[in-house]
Amino acid sequence: MTATNEQAVGMGQADGTDGQAIASAEAFVKVPLTYKGKVRELYDLGEQYLIVVTDRISAFDYVLEPAVPEKGNVLNQLSKFWFEKTRSILPNHMIHCEVEQLQEVLADAAPLKKRTMLTKKAERIDIECVVRGYITGGGWRQYESTQAVNGIALPAGLRKNERLPEPIFTPAAKNDVGHDEDIPFATMQEMIGEELALKLRAKSLELYEFARLYCEERGIMLADCKFEFGLIDGELILIDEIFTPDCSRFWAKEKYELDVEIDSMDKEPVRSYLAQSDWDKNSKPTPLPQHVVEETTKRYVDILNRLTK
Repeated sequence: MTATNEQAVGMGQADGTDGQAIASAEAFVKVPLTYKGKVRELYDLGEQYLIVVTDRISAFDYVLEPAVPEKGNVLNQLSKFWFEKTRSILPNHMIHCEVEQLQEVLADAAPLKKRTMLTKKAERIDIECVVRGYITGGGWRQYESTQAVNGIALPAGLRKNERLPEPIFTPAAKNDVGHDEDIPFATMQEMIGEELALKLRAKSLELYEFARLYCEERGIMLADCKFEFGLIDGELILIDEIFTPDCSRFWAKEKYELDVEIDSMDKEPVRSYLAQSDWDKNSKPTPLPQHVVEETTKRYVDILNRLTK
């Protein structure tokens, strides 16, 4: 079974796709699509979920065209890599990523070889757990106006991109539509209970510290990251993705500077292009130029290689 033009766009060389970027996996999966996010697609297999990570890319709440080759492969392979490395800290929802074991539900396994994950079903906890090791991005904007982030008072005189005295936990309430809402830890406790909130904070900080040290050994700075958690029979587990360029801010050590916008190791080429264009951010932008797509692919492949090779 082959994909339509809308579902697979030929762009460069993506593993197992003969140069096609996968914008949708529906043509390759036999079971109905349950949920379609900006990047991930969820298929209900009864007792498990099949997650397919597409090559779609989003910015400023818009899914852009064309899809970016290799992006889904990279995201899925990084999540698999980190889920395996962090099992001793906390269990996760991953069962396996082997398409050969999914022949009954796949119409064509080859295009999905490195972008699928079979997972356990869990009850999602509707809190995005964010850890910040450096004062940048939205945290910096809060600090500039309030000297605090999510109600956590920080020392005066910090500079943009400076490493914090210690990492901070800054949760957000998840919204399926629109932006997640930053909340103080006390609000999180009210929402889900003190015991669970304390455990989520502790595990988030432990996971961040583990990955920060690993990244530093490879010349990469983990500025901040976010986690999603779920419950299975009352047991806390990690779900969704972990330490990928879509849920973490990675800086190459050689590009680190204070008081500037650091060129992060993710979809920065897309954001920079859109920021410099005449796009009004109120309508879907025109297709991305080929050179922007190619540079974005390079960024994703680079972070995968630097972290896993």
